[in-house]
Amino acid sequence: MRPKKVLLCVDDNEQELSVTKFMLETNGYRVLAATNGQEAIAIFSTTPQIDLVLADTVMPQMSGGQLVERLKRMSSHVPMILLGDHPAASGEIHRADALIARKNCTTQELLERIKVMSARKRGPRKGTQRVAHLHELAAAS
Repeated sequence: MRPKKVLLCVDDNEQELSVTKFMLETNGYRVLAATNGQEAIAIFSTTPQIDLVLADTVMPQMSGGQLVERLKRMSSHVPMILLGDHPAASGEIHRADALIARKNCTTQELLERIKVMSARKRGPRKGTQRVAHLHELAAAS
């Protein structure tokens, strides 16, 4: 039996987060959930086996684009998807691997994109330690 892919889902809307988490878990993924950017950074820095990050574009205190920027500095090989109602409308420069508008994407299309992107994870193999720079951890707190 293959180990489950581990996804980090970040959304400040707890209802939306719960629905997304349920959908992913029923499709065979192990899901770690965070309701804000600071919580996501803490989880990401202590969990080296994350295969993909799925984050909302609009969140208070730290946008999805800002979160992706910080996480990519910590571990650039982990694929990251920004998901939102109007992800391109924010005008924010980001380093996400994909930008998906919720309105234009079915659940099946999202699952397929996650499947493909988590399979293409590049970089260190599972079990290797992720190195977080001290100034990044300090900035996260």
